[in-house]
Amino acid sequence: MRITTEPSTDTADYEFSHRIRVRFAETDAMGIVHHSRYLPMLEEARIAYLRHIGHPYQSIREDGIEMNVLEAWVRYRMPLEFDDLVDVHVHLATIERASFQMAYLLAVGGEVRATAVTAHGCVTPAGRPVRLPGWFRDLA
Repeated sequence: MRITTEPSTDTADYEFSHRIRVRFAETDAMGIVHHSRYLPMLEEARIAYLRHIGHPYQSIREDGIEMNVLEAWVRYRMPLEFDDLVDVHVHLATIERASFQMAYLLAVGGEVRATAVTAHGCVTPAGRPVRLPGWFRDLA
């Protein structure tokens, strides 16, 4: 799969937002969030989005579907720092039969700090591709 989504820098283009406070452990010696810590923030927001729409990830897994990350892309625009309150905006950007892409905008006080995209493939617990559930396709 190739990421084809260009995330917007306008918060109005996102249907959901999840707030995260930057922990000290996520920063380097300069108090800046290490680049590797952005992906867990995206994951936390994505899981919160699924819970918000009435489909907690655990219930999806109980239905025999895993939504594996196939690709991740982050554009760092301005650094996040210790104790920042980060609004991670989430948008379901594209949906295919067994895959989808999500766009993210990370902002502090309305100021864009990063944009990101994750691409996901749906598989069974045994790793075989499986179609997205009907309710998920209906989100398009």
